[in-house]
This record gives sequence, structure tokens and C-alpha cells, in this order.
Amino acid sequence: MRQIKVLGPGCPKCKTTYKNALEAVEQSGLPAEVTKVEDIEEMMKYNVLTTPVLVVDEDIKIKGRVASVSEIANYLR
Repeated sequence: MRQIKVLGPGCPKCKTTYKNALEAVEQSGLPAEVTKVEDIEEMMKYNVLTTPVLVVDEDIKIKGRVASVSEIANYLR
């Protein structure tokens, strides 16, 4: 099962990225778990300064901008 994390403090861009991740998983039909990480200490472990951040299987894919549904779906394939 793929692991997707959206790192962000709860800003509108972070919420949109999280929503897009859920939509991408639903559209792809692939097994994946989507988690929203809002804890600052947990986010700091990834050494990123700008949010939102999209992490797929512990690999940072996108940071500092909203990831589209199609982009996220491509990372799941």
C-alpha cells in the first residue's frame, strides 16, 4: 500500500493538496493511505521550509505549491 503524506499547518493550500490527494487515490483505484501532518516537529523531520509538501512513500515529490489531482495520480502509478 502506498503512503501519502501532506505536510502543512492547515492553510488553504494545504487543505486543497490533501483534498486532491484523496481524490487522486479514489480515481486511481490503487490502495493508498493519505495522512495530513500538521505537527510542526513532525514536519521539521523532512527538512522543508515551504508548505504544502507532498510525500509519497517517504519521498518528497512536491513542495511549496498545490499538487494537482493528476500529478498525484501519476506518482501513485
